[in-house]
Amino acid sequence: MQERASAHQTPADTAISAALAAFDEASVHDAWRKALERRATHPEGAITSARTLLETVCKHIIEDAGGTYAESDELPKLYRTAATHLNLAPDQHTEEVFKAILGNCQSIVNSLGSVRNKLSDAHGRGRKAARPLPRHAELAVNLAGTMATFLVSTWRARQASTKP
Repeated sequence: MQERASAHQTPADTAISAALAAFDEASVHDAWRKALERRATHPEGAITSARTLLETVCKHIIEDAGGTYAESDELPKLYRTAATHLNLAPDQHTEEVFKAILGNCQSIVNSLGSVRNKLSDAHGRGRKAARPLPRHAELAVNLAGTMATFLVSTWRARQASTKP
């Protein structure tokens, strides 16, 4: 059964768009825009763009923090490196509730990387491959946008707290 595509915006679209455009209009916001455009009509492409968004945000933060990454680094490693620079790695905290929340954030990012490998248009498929529906793409895009915004706002807060 085909799911009806929805062209509506979600409540977070505008806020995420503004935050990501202010951070980096050229590449970060462009990845977000592509994810939004594809969400209802091209779920596979939207999932690819969602992962691209997170990879791009992580790379920008790592670079801005003076860190390095290898071009071959996958999303989970990029996220761990960016999270460490932002003091968002679960092992950087002692309070159990923060460790749990930050661990779940890491799990979401890892899962978005995995869903892109399985359901996006980034790899060839066999005849019986699962195909994502618009609601699956909406979930992936919204999660990626929320995580990207959280990383960007944390980076901006860290920058503001280090200014004299």
